[in-house]
Amino acid sequence: MALTKESIQDKIEVLEDGLIQVRTVTRIIEDGNVIGQSFHRHVIPPGKDLTNESGKAREIAQTVHTPEVIAAYQAKLEAN
Repeated sequence: MALTKESIQDKIEVLEDGLIQVRTVTRIIEDGNVIGQSFHRHVIPPGKDLTNESGKAREIAQTVHTPEVIAAYQAKLEAN
């Protein structure tokens, strides 16, 4: 009976205002069968430092977070 634990980012979504939602699933696997899992989400707002983001999330953010998207997001924050 071998237990393993894996964590992967299984979903990355881009919202209308440029926010990027990243979902990470952590699975406990016993002999090839998933016996438990949990989910965690975090958000990457336009303009955020991407140093600690995974490769996929970083690539998407660098593509989506153009200077125009960052400026529009900052303007939205200031208006609220």
